Amino acid sequence: MVYYAVIDTNVVLSALLSKKGDSATVKVLDAVFDGKIIPLYHKDILAEYDGVLHREKFHLREELIQKVLEAIRQYGIEVFPQPTGAVLIDMDDLVFYEVAMEKREDDAYLVTGNQKHYPFRDFIVTPAEMMEIIRAAEE
Repeated sequence: MVYYAVIDTNVVLSALLSKKGDSATVKVLDAVFDGKIIPLYHKDILAEYDGVLHREKFHLREELIQKVLEAIRQYGIEVFPQPTGAVLIDMDDLVFYEVAMEKREDDAYLVTGNQKHYPFRDFIVTPAEMMEIIRAAEE
């Protein structure tokens, strides 16, 4: 089974910075590469990934950044969401929410480490919750 998911920037960044190969954020990114998660994206999401991952303080290698961005484009689906009218704590997060909302008919998830930035919805999950959903379906 495959899952559609918008992956928040904090999850991608945490995965790339993680020293633990078995952390939930790393497992989410691995699931993208394994074809278990089909990432949903919009040009604004890719731009945010690019900007954040290139911040000097993270010391990420250019090859790694490009590999991740290319994987999102290659394995993902570009979504052009309709405005939802939602007002979020951080309005920069709106595109992530609206992309997930646009694909709810496909049971899309929004995977984030900052659930408090979004309204309470059952499809907005932490990386650990996303991996539990995948694990439970595989049993």
